[in-house]
Amino acid sequence: MSIETLLNGESKNVEYKLTPPSRSINYTKTAVAFANGQGGCLVFGVEDQTLRVVGIAEDKVFTVMDSISDAIVNSCEPLIIPDITMHDVNGKTVIVAEIAPGLQRPYHIKSLGQEQGTFVRVAGTTRQADQPTIRELTIEGSNRSFDQVQCLGLSVTEKDIEALCASLTKTAKNNAEDPAKVKTVTEKQLLQWGVLAEQDGQLVPTNAYAILTGNTAVRSVVQCGVFKGTTKAVFVDRREFTGTPQELIEESYQYVLRNIHMGARFKGVYRQDVYEIPPDAIRELIVNAIVHRSYIDHSSIQIAIYDDRLEITSPGRLPLGQTIERMKQGYSKIRNEALASAFEYMGYIEHWGSGILRVLQEVRDAGLPEPEFLGGDTDLRINIYRNGSETGSDDGIVTGLRRDSLSDDGIVTGLRRDSLSDDGIAEETTSKTNAAPNATITVLPSQKERILDALRKNVSISISDAMRILGVQERQAQRILKSLIEEGSAVKIGAARATRYAEAKKRTEPHE
Repeated sequence: MSIETLLNGESKNVEYKLTPPSRSINYTKTAVAFANGQGGCLVFGVEDQTLRVVGIAEDKVFTVMDSISDAIVNSCEPLIIPDITMHDVNGKTVIVAEIAPGLQRPYHIKSLGQEQGTFVRVAGTTRQADQPTIRELTIEGSNRSFDQVQCLGLSVTEKDIEALCASLTKTAKNNAEDPAKVKTVTEKQLLQWGVLAEQDGQLVPTNAYAILTGNTAVRSVVQCGVFKGTTKAVFVDRREFTGTPQELIEESYQYVLRNIHMGARFKGVYRQDVYEIPPDAIRELIVNAIVHRSYIDHSSIQIAIYDDRLEITSPGRLPLGQTIERMKQGYSKIRNEALASAFEYMGYIEHWGSGILRVLQEVRDAGLPEPEFLGGDTDLRINIYRNGSETGSDDGIVTGLRRDSLSDDGIVTGLRRDSLSDDGIAEETTSKTNAAPNATITVLPSQKERILDALRKNVSISISDAMRILGVQERQAQRILKSLIEEGSAVKIGAARATRYAEAKKRTEPHE
């Protein structure tokens, strides 16, 4: 780092000291923080508030350099050896102590002990590390992956292993273009990935096993919410999802789709739904959050939908060697190696490092501002800003929530909702001819289960309720409800626009 760059102001990697403080801990703790992070420089002889270069007295330069080196070497553990140099700035001498990223983490102040003496950099300041951060640093320092460590208190049977292998294989086939080419997961494969480990001749589950099976031994939660405005001051809706990674991905993905704007365009009689944020980008960011989050940190992944943006927050500092800039360039640093291997097998990850690049391209192609990447010190937050338009774009795609009529060329220019159902929920009146007449509609078991769950919790639901719950169009919702009726799980009540659906065993009439 050049001296010109160092004098641009304090940052995550630069801290100023006017003179070496009488108490060396005032800068040795920053040296520890730099070693525990991406490295950094202590610059002596510069006033931090004004950036004024004061310099170090000529007759004291070498004495000060020696005292700085001795303080860092003697106070920090494991050993930190700074690279100390002096620079002339307009006739004044400044001293720079450069600290490289350390590999023997966690580094701490010897006299304070590891628990009280471990420090990290957060938003340009030096802060004492909490226990989850210390654990994460310890994992990094041992060159291990947390998800490959044995999950204490959890046991596994042959039947459990077979069930996990079947679940992973099923997901991989569902996501594959050619399911016949997907090889079945075996116990040996789980061992190679680190989902299982061997101890005293016995198979034991790792943290990755707990995560992949949705076991609460390792906390894995996604919190979703819709907020009015651009802050979290006013909740509109919120949900919390738990379970296997496959369930978390699907539930949170569908939640976002249900709560963002969708328009449409037509080619002949064929309708194409167009969301204001590319669904593939949404799914990719959710997958990345689940596979790359810190599971040592007990916080939840948070997905927040505001009036102006979609915000996804993943717990945990960036892994050793990773930065936001490198991430956006396609550089991948795997935090959870076993999970990454399983996700790649299941088809959620194509090539490590390519996911963020695809997100950037998809958002760019949709005409939206480039996603915003924030944090990295304690968590990573990614914002995708919404279009906000309620009229047709230049290519005839509607991004708003009003569909009033069809233009001459058959492109929807507004979203019409003619009437309200009894429960006050708007029901869409788009003609069925908008959909492709010969299109195949697939009914997923997870979709049916969500409708059944809604039927159990409510006296009855309308077709628009089903559309909202599933995030699908009217024709798909009708197909799913029809499937449940044919199975005997649901019954149809009423007719025409008064039609509602209830759980078969209840056969309850709708409220008036």
